[in-house]
Amino acid sequence: MLNQKITYSLPNGISLEIKREDLLHPFVSGNKYRKMKYNLIQAKSENHDTLLTFGGAYSNHIAAAAYAGMHYGFKTIGVIRGDELGDKIDENPTLRFAKECGMQFEFVTRESYRNKTESDFLDGLHQKFGSFYLVPEGGTNEYAIRGCEEILTKEDTEFDYVCCAVGTGGTISGIINSALSHQKVLGFPALKGDFLKDEIRKFALGENWELITNYHFGGYGKVSDELILFINEFYKQTHVPLDPVYTGKMVFGVIDLIQKNYFTDNAKILLIHTGGLQGIDGMNVLLKNQNKTLINVGRENNLK
Repeated sequence: MLNQKITYSLPNGISLEIKREDLLHPFVSGNKYRKMKYNLIQAKSENHDTLLTFGGAYSNHIAAAAYAGMHYGFKTIGVIRGDELGDKIDENPTLRFAKECGMQFEFVTRESYRNKTESDFLDGLHQKFGSFYLVPEGGTNEYAIRGCEEILTKEDTEFDYVCCAVGTGGTISGIINSALSHQKVLGFPALKGDFLKDEIRKFALGENWELITNYHFGGYGKVSDELILFINEFYKQTHVPLDPVYTGKMVFGVIDLIQKNYFTDNAKILLIHTGGLQGIDGMNVLLKNQNKTLINVGRENNLK
């Protein structure tokens, strides 16, 4: 995918480029495209006609799975965290889009949602919906890792650092597996804590990586005025739109680390844009309700 040079004023000879995975597809973009690719092939090979997966109210994965299912001829079922959302579908840009793509919803309580990997919970879904191909929350499984291993290409061998946002750990695992020995992979989790290390080690083969856990801005789906200002200013300077949940936090973190002299002199840094721009619409709904500054990156509710 296209690598775009970032023309920030950077110290110590550091150079910065961003891989525009967000341009892969308007709805199944970035890491969601990579994660769905081989899962769809596997579902077809097993003669499934239905995909079932999990996600929250503004999940990039839910939106991508719904569109991919529609495009490739699968019925889709989304198990959604939060039973109170059942009568608010049309107020939610992500769920509205998924519904328009034909996704059927199963809204469950947050307590029940925690059991989504338990056999009893899955047996209940099979009893209700029949046979389906299960795609895990966030899409992360061995087929997703295989797809994410294709993010880096031979044109990326010059970079010393490869940086990406981390949700479930699938994308960074694929990148770690395809990174070269001289490259260090830095992951910026959108969630609090170090627990993702164990998840990543289930799939990642190398040890050339580190999680930078200081840029979650309060946790998953949380933002601050400082982050929104950064995203808007970054777009003005570079014309690269960033989402507030994943890539925006990662890029903020990298710029901050550059200013704090974390990187070696003359380092060549590659940022991975993992897409997720559909999440801007839902975030702007929340920001508007709070009378706060909106994210303005040339995107006018694309899911309407």
